[in-house]
Amino acid sequence: MQYTPVGAVSNSARLENKIAIITGAASGIGKATAILFAQHGASIVVADIDRTGGNQTVDEIRNLGGEAMDIPTDVTIARDTEWLVQETVRTYGKLDILFNNAGIAMRLPVAELAEADWHRCLAVNLTGVYLCAKAAIPEMQKNGGGSIINMSSIYGIVGGDVRAAYVASKGGVTNLTRGMALDYAKDNIRVNCICPGFVETPLVAGVVKTPSEYQKLADKHPMRRLGKPEEIAYGALYLASDESAFVTGIALPIDGGYTAG
Repeated sequence: MQYTPVGAVSNSARLENKIAIITGAASGIGKATAILFAQHGASIVVADIDRTGGNQTVDEIRNLGGEAMDIPTDVTIARDTEWLVQETVRTYGKLDILFNNAGIAMRLPVAELAEADWHRCLAVNLTGVYLCAKAAIPEMQKNGGGSIINMSSIYGIVGGDVRAAYVASKGGVTNLTRGMALDYAKDNIRVNCICPGFVETPLVAGVVKTPSEYQKLADKHPMRRLGKPEEIAYGALYLASDESAFVTGIALPIDGGYTAG
């Protein structure tokens, strides 16, 4: 992957001629990132178990004049992730960017957490990152490099109550990111993760039912609000672009100051 100086990157083409897989792109942060990447010149592969939502994301990108395709994918199944990468390369000839965004939430402490739920949370949030990266890295090596962005969380940096499986999975993502960054720096494959605070997504909307509940959650952030999907997407855009060519192994908080204290 050839480095382009920041001053030479136009505002509309920061990802020109790049091919990007985005998991969990049917809604929320993944959808916002897919649209933003497409607006900056990337061809997008939408990977999600939600076929309807995935098709809607593809349609929105195409309506904006971008290039996108949908490949239904369960990130917990190796053959799905292998097929995802194979079809991407078969269609577009290469793979430059992988955004491991797919994830689920789970709010239970250890003693109340069913073993099946523990395994499910880690399977989606952590094993899914491993499986997608395992399939993608050989193609990036053939291509001379690439960028892998993993979705961690503020709870990949600090602890959180009543969410044992979730904090375990996101802590794992943060350190897996660092390990992969060290392993593949020699191949010009950069691996970073994003650690958002609470963001206005369908996932959060499912647990925040009233204005008072929203404000209680917002007040946990020094900026006294939740993030917006587009604000996280811009962090991913930086990490995906050649502007971050000397950045690998970082955990980037985009959290309204949540982890500052």
